[in-house]
Amino acid sequence: MEPARSRSSPTLVSRTTAVESPAFAAAFEALPTPRTTWTAPDDALVLGGGAAATLTADGADRFAAIRAATDELFASGDVHAGTEAARPRVFGGFAFHEGACAGEPWESFPEARFVLPRIQVTFADNGTWLTVTDAGPDASATAVETRLDREVERLAGRQAAESRPPRPGIRDQRRTTSRDAWRASVTAALGRIGDGEIRKVVLAQALEAALDDKFPRAATLERLAAKYPDCHRYCFEPDDGSSVFFGATPERLVSLRGRTVETDALAGTTGRGETPAEDEWLAEELLADDKNVHEHELVAETVRDQLEPFAASVSAGDRRVRRLATVQHLHTPITAELSADRHVLELVEALHPTPAVGGLPPGRALETIHETEPFDRGWYAAPVGWIDAAGNGAFAVAIRSAVATRRLATLFAGVGVVADSDPDREWDEIQLKYRPILDELETGSDPDAARLDDPLWTDADRPADD
Repeated sequence: MEPARSRSSPTLVSRTTAVESPAFAAAFEALPTPRTTWTAPDDALVLGGGAAATLTADGADRFAAIRAATDELFASGDVHAGTEAARPRVFGGFAFHEGACAGEPWESFPEARFVLPRIQVTFADNGTWLTVTDAGPDASATAVETRLDREVERLAGRQAAESRPPRPGIRDQRRTTSRDAWRASVTAALGRIGDGEIRKVVLAQALEAALDDKFPRAATLERLAAKYPDCHRYCFEPDDGSSVFFGATPERLVSLRGRTVETDALAGTTGRGETPAEDEWLAEELLADDKNVHEHELVAETVRDQLEPFAASVSAGDRRVRRLATVQHLHTPITAELSADRHVLELVEALHPTPAVGGLPPGRALETIHETEPFDRGWYAAPVGWIDAAGNGAFAVAIRSAVATRRLATLFAGVGVVADSDPDREWDEIQLKYRPILDELETGSDPDAARLDDPLWTDADRPADD
């Protein structure tokens, strides 16, 4: 295990001021790399640029290592936040499992990486706030306040462009898993379930899309915000800004404020109808479907069990249908009150991976994933979020996601395989789950037009990432 590394000492100085709200895309383009964005239905939109401190870790102990590094970073500080939403926080994420970032497109992403933004723009309910932070032995209030004044002037009056860059278009696509290989994988998993080795496993696919034009980062994030306002939305750039991991996920892993925990069970999927009546019929069918209800209850039961050792009480709401732009999910909200003070990463480590993205039992399910999937998951389906000085935080499960470079995007999607799964139905479900990202890459008057049955190109024909 490689210990967490901080590129700055723990001395921290931070200042915040209210500002006139700049246009998101203009602010995004103006900020230095690495850039970070984060928002959730119950959280402010944060846009960060540069790094006052970077914390990284690799290995099985990466959660504990990041927790220790975060505690050290926030141990002493001179912070004037102005408003709670603009307080200094570190933003980042973890790999799905140890060794998951070994291959393309994850070479620039450690197995754990969190950044304290040097410049942070917070779009909150009570206004827009600009925060400048420095960390290290040379950090000073005078220097930070001078930088804050300079950044206020630099961001002032930045307006939206007259037109948003178009979607880049897709020149070609390559699957990591053919349909025949998929059927064989699901059939093998069903055999393990029948033999009692596992109860559930989540199998995923990756799809590479070669782009016709440069990937427009800010415009894509704006489009996802418009289409998925009730999802957790995120993007994380590596230090050199050469790529970006981004997405809009409906699945919260955990949020902690004081001793109050909120999480979700989200599993079981169907499509959206073309009419309100068809939409409602699909939702009712989902609620009554034995396979989907069984899959969902495995997730909800396991999440409750994982919280029990920490909690004075755990309660679950009613199972319901959550509607998104392209799919509908079974959803159960779960809350807990902790029996003692805890750091959010203790809960993150206990809950990850949930059966919604891993399986049961977790160890055997992970072995099945390793043996089956011909690609590295990297940060896909792993925890991404933020941590503050008090050890509070919020994390989502990084699904509905992709990694994009200048001319290449790699998309990820998965499905839960249980005893009565059908390989062809699971294949179709994965195609639905690609749509949130594919829709923002494809051009034309019909962004929902499926292109997933185009001829596959081989590794030898793989377009260069130019």
